[in-house]
Amino acid sequence: MANLAIIPARGGSKRIPRKNIKVFLGKPIMAYSIEAAIQSNLFDEVMVSTDDEEIAQIAKKYGATVPFLRSKNNANDFAVLADVVQEVVSKYKEKNKKFDNICCILPTAPFVTFKKINEAYTTFIDNNFDSVFPVLEFSFPIQRSLKIEADKVAMVWSEHLNTRSQDLESRYHDSGQFYWLKSTSFNNNKKLFTDNSGAIIISELEAQDIDTETDWKLAEIKYKLLLND
Repeated sequence: MANLAIIPARGGSKRIPRKNIKVFLGKPIMAYSIEAAIQSNLFDEVMVSTDDEEIAQIAKKYGATVPFLRSKNNANDFAVLADVVQEVVSKYKEKNKKFDNICCILPTAPFVTFKKINEAYTTFIDNNFDSVFPVLEFSFPIQRSLKIEADKVAMVWSEHLNTRSQDLESRYHDSGQFYWLKSTSFNNNKKLFTDNSGAIIISELEAQDIDTETDWKLAEIKYKLLLND
């Protein structure tokens, strides 16, 4: 089967300027995603989708291809990930290149490893899923979450007011790291996950949203802790 890795890395970033190529513990943060994809030995091509020439040059330096630049429509603040993937697929189709599976790996995901990419791929193939991605458990039971209305605190699900935490079912959220996608399913649905999607579970130490400078510092601390382990 032909597999394509897509790393979407546009030039614009408001909260952390040039975030996708900002140095993370010694090298551009995007390099971690590129290297993990290459080390997995699963891909016929590892490409970076970008609108930015500097990002393109750094991507090539670390072993990725940049066969075309991203359109302006998909490089603004309103473009969603599925739109970017669809554009890449369409561009390759114009070049008469098709892939059975796609792995979209975010450029600010230094915790992604080739082992996780391979583990997710095995789950993806063995179960014939439309997509697979890493998730992590909420650190506190969301069934006991609170809301504030008119300055008063209330439970979202009041039926769990006296339910013990250990009796509540685990709930998970997307780690925002990578997504294995079956091309046929994605072309039909234009979605990153469907009713036929699976997941691999990772720990809280193996993920960190990076939207602010504080997030960045936390990610570096977590990464160092993992290295020490």
